[in-house]
Amino acid sequence: MPTFRLDRFLTLYFFHPLIRKKVPPDDKRIPILMYHSISDDKESISHPYYHINTTSAVFAEHMRFLSENDYSVINLHELVNCFDTNNKLTKKFAVITFDDGYRDFYTNAFPILQKYHFPATVFLPTDFIGNEKNKLRGKDHLTWDQISELSDSGGSFGSHTVSHPQLHDLVRDEIEHELRDSKKSIEDKTGKPVTSFSYPFAFPEEDKVFRGELRNILEKNGYTSGVTTVIGRAGIGDDPLFLKRIPVNNCDDELFFRAKLEGAYDWPHKPQYFYKIMKRRLRRIV
Repeated sequence: MPTFRLDRFLTLYFFHPLIRKKVPPDDKRIPILMYHSISDDKESISHPYYHINTTSAVFAEHMRFLSENDYSVINLHELVNCFDTNNKLTKKFAVITFDDGYRDFYTNAFPILQKYHFPATVFLPTDFIGNEKNKLRGKDHLTWDQISELSDSGGSFGSHTVSHPQLHDLVRDEIEHELRDSKKSIEDKTGKPVTSFSYPFAFPEEDKVFRGELRNILEKNGYTSGVTTVIGRAGIGDDPLFLKRIPVNNCDDELFFRAKLEGAYDWPHKPQYFYKIMKRRLRRIV
């Protein structure tokens, strides 16, 4: 029996009908889709929310939906230009991203993206690239030869740190190493500038001091855009270094996928942020 998902139920039967009535036609928020692995691997984690796998068939259906529903898929660095307050969005936009640099992007995702001429950004944890011993969730990662080939064919790459740590747990020098050295490795291998970054693990948005320090390090090292695991669509006024995204996996059928694109899945951010605040306050008390 399929796992009951409260988030899916509320999204489809409460928030989606609600936003269709209330969202203005010139809404400028843009979904940045967050994928990880495009594979048929079975998930060991029970709740679908935490799954990272999307089968090739489901991924192809997602891309077909974007194409047939007139979404203009743009690169991450193009997104800011869409938020020009002097212009109304005359198109529906979407951005496609992949975290962790899994090898199945090369074998399974990229051919589908090429079919629809869709750009995507892959965020690389550089210690895992071309390293058969270091693996996230036991999965193979891209090789540098594959990355070079993808880059020559129009693929875009960003940093996902060197060792994929929770940056909030590190001191400043360690954070700088993770951001500076991963960027340099990718630039050396591809010959192209790296200006985008994806934060590993849950983003500590509730820690304003840490956010400020991290922003300074990112700017110092030449980053101009960044994405997080915070749920929601990107909009005018958002910090370009800490943009929200929409998580996507194999459990997103067409109804759920469409609802997420149209903003009906922006709502989990508020309860998740409240949980982070309460957890932080409890730690201070203890």
